[in-house]
Amino acid sequence: MIIRIAVVAIALSVTVMICSNALIAGFKQEIRAKIFGFWGHIHITDTDINQSMLEAFPIKKDQDFYPHLDTIKGVSYRMQEPFMGKRVERTYTTKGGIRHIQVFAIKPGIIEAGKGEDQDIEGIILKGVGEDFDWAFMDQYIKRGKRLSLPEEEMSRDILISAQTAKRLQVDTGDTFIVHFVEKGEQLQRRFFVSGVYRTGLEEYDQKFALVDIRQIQRLLGWTKDQVSGFEVFIDDIDDLEAYTDYIYYEELPADLYAESIRRKLPEIFDWLDLQDINEVVILSLMVIVAIINMVTALMILILERTNMIGTLKALGTSNWGIRKVFLYYAAYIIVVGLFWGNLFGIGLCVLQDQFELIRLSEENYYLSTAPIALQALPILMINLGTLVITLVFLLLPSYLVSSISPVKAIRFK
Repeated sequence: MIIRIAVVAIALSVTVMICSNALIAGFKQEIRAKIFGFWGHIHITDTDINQSMLEAFPIKKDQDFYPHLDTIKGVSYRMQEPFMGKRVERTYTTKGGIRHIQVFAIKPGIIEAGKGEDQDIEGIILKGVGEDFDWAFMDQYIKRGKRLSLPEEEMSRDILISAQTAKRLQVDTGDTFIVHFVEKGEQLQRRFFVSGVYRTGLEEYDQKFALVDIRQIQRLLGWTKDQVSGFEVFIDDIDDLEAYTDYIYYEELPADLYAESIRRKLPEIFDWLDLQDINEVVILSLMVIVAIINMVTALMILILERTNMIGTLKALGTSNWGIRKVFLYYAAYIIVVGLFWGNLFGIGLCVLQDQFELIRLSEENYYLSTAPIALQALPILMINLGTLVITLVFLLLPSYLVSSISPVKAIRFK
């Protein structure tokens, strides 16, 4: 019975660790993908712009790096950086390249939400996009209608609003509504046609942002067609974020432009995501402790149950280490069996969740409608090796109980 309990304890601990790792990794991966998909990985803007991303400082669209920047497939370069009062040379080598670059423009406006007595004035931020906009991200979140129509010959009046905005305005695809603007002390109005309704699950962004033709923003701000708010850059590998941010800023941009990663622009969201790593460490540590306690208890019971056998072996001349190895081998066998069942159930539960989305979440609180799963081979391998090695190391202490058993007393032990 004690052996079965020990196997079950190991299996449960490994199952929880695998599921926790997959859930936390999936959660961070999905949230990052949504934020990067909406804003890009790196912003290129005027040097005077602040982190709010809402200030309108025009820069020229005609730049030496646009649009050829997305042809860069990898960089390796050296640069001098300050470190503890000295200049230290650092080498950057990226894993992937720059996938895409596109222009954008931002303009806040005012909408009249609701009707009748419930009517209220609320703010909205129009994000202007052009013909170079990558629709791969937004297409998967358009719930009704279609993407913006951006004809070359004329300015489009289409607008892509969120499901939250559609509910507040009580409009749907095919309807029209008016957005009010204030520019240089003058009140302006624009009527837009709702071409589609999207929902990303990022409630803070869904509530505030809508997509329109960038030419609408340029006209409202009095800009020319060659003026935009900035450029959004998308990269292949998130691990290259800081490397490409520095490379673009130091190697590609003129002195009047600035490159900043979205992680630096929105530090509070990424700090919150980093806190999930602490949760993962706590869960993994607790599960390892549970596994250690159960295995130590099981080994001590096994030793006490085999006291007569230990005494007989000692009387026959077997060394303490030789007897200890017998119990450690058996403990390792129990751990391996527990790891097998733990991996089977842990990976199995993750696959079931990934395929059938059994666990649902509140999208308002978690930004996701279902619990995301990201199974990764290396973390699973480390969980298995770590559990095996750490548990066996801690089992060395109770195995010393063998040394304290006297052969004479052990043979007479009942």
